[in-house]
Amino acid sequence: MRALANFLLYFLAIGVAGYAAVSYGLFPLGSRVHPEMKAVFEAHPIGIYTHIFASIVALILGPFQFSGALRQKYTAVHRWSGRVYLLVGVLIGGVSGLYMAQFAYGGLVARTGFTLLALGWLATGLMAYLAIRRRDVTNHRRWMIRNYALTFAAVTLRIYLGLFFAAGVRFEDFYPLVAWLCWVPNLLVAEWLLKPSQRADLNPSAPHAG
Repeated sequence: MRALANFLLYFLAIGVAGYAAVSYGLFPLGSRVHPEMKAVFEAHPIGIYTHIFASIVALILGPFQFSGALRQKYTAVHRWSGRVYLLVGVLIGGVSGLYMAQFAYGGLVARTGFTLLALGWLATGLMAYLAIRRRDVTNHRRWMIRNYALTFAAVTLRIYLGLFFAAGVRFEDFYPLVAWLCWVPNLLVAEWLLKPSQRADLNPSAPHAG
């Protein structure tokens, strides 16, 4: 079961990152989204491109940060990729996401959902950074789990989009809900994983998820 979960984590993260890279790197901006969202993207191209490509960095690097084999065998690689994850992926992706959240399609409900997602992403990234600066490895890993749960909103958002479209629900009806569904359940799952009965892998001497 754990091996399957790890496979799905890597597969979905890299798959969605690849999809985003192709959609925003090879196609005209906004050509694959709702017309009103396209208008927002065209009005703020630097914001959306910065957010998308910084988030791709976080989405791809994140799973490898939990690899016990990488940490133990290639410690320097783990540290430097972690710095890139937090600086480029979370900081730049989070600040640009916070900016773009103010123009999110779906009204106040969607804007609030995406704003809190961006703030939570930045805050958990900061807490993870401060913990490792104190050499508090256990709490660093705990905050990184929370942080990547929020990074993974890029994946769950697209899963929910597909499910609602398949169910025949109108985009304008479900998108404000997706602005919350894409990250709140992720964070709840992370907190469940951090319960004492579930967190043996958080022990610094134990092999970690990867």
